[in-house]
Amino acid sequence: MPTQALPKRAPSRRPRASKPPEPKPYHHGDLRRALINAALRLAEEGGPEQVSVREAARRAGVSAGAPFRHFETRDALMTAVAEEAQRRFRDEIERALAEAPAGDPLSCFRTLGLAYLRWAAHNPAHFEIISSGRYFDHDGAAELSRDNAELIAMSERLLAEAFAQGQLRRTDLKTVQIAGRALVYGFARMKIDRHFPRWGVADKDVERTAEAALDLFIDGIAKPSAVRPGHRPVTRR
Repeated sequence: MPTQALPKRAPSRRPRASKPPEPKPYHHGDLRRALINAALRLAEEGGPEQVSVREAARRAGVSAGAPFRHFETRDALMTAVAEEAQRRFRDEIERALAEAPAGDPLSCFRTLGLAYLRWAAHNPAHFEIISSGRYFDHDGAAELSRDNAELIAMSERLLAEAFAQGQLRRTDLKTVQIAGRALVYGFARMKIDRHFPRWGVADKDVERTAEAALDLFIDGIAKPSAVRPGHRPVTRR
């Protein structure tokens, strides 16, 4: 009896070992910027002490280890945060000065002071970061130091121009500049440290009180003949 040929079996095909996927490059847009913005929000919500690299990473939607390619330490993150806060502060001043009357340096000096006070009142946590030596490495904050030096030079220039135009009664311009700085810085600290309720100043009146204090200072350094648009002279009794 003839044997029946068995059907040929198809050669077995072993599944090829899957090639491991190529590692995907990390992508989060501008992660550095996202971390700085997250840290600024943390400072706004709970104060500068509440800022951490881990929490900034969580807010930015990345793993806890991702930020360390940009910021190796919390100090590095806080330095970048301080530089960004200082940049925003300077932008606020420059926007205000763009609206100040041209050719009137004393009015521009007043405008600079008001912009300083308003920004500090509206951004107390950011002002706390840039004005205090506790939260970042000042020696490593080159951009902040440069911006701060340029703002100081701007106030010096405005006072020198005001004196040259005969608007000032004082000749010791460095003392005037330091006194003006002490006024706006001290007022901002009083707001941050919540002193005003004890002085009978409600939150809604802080900005008006700041303007009145600055006008009192301007009255003290200006010649009576100096006309300053927007300035409300303090009545002396």
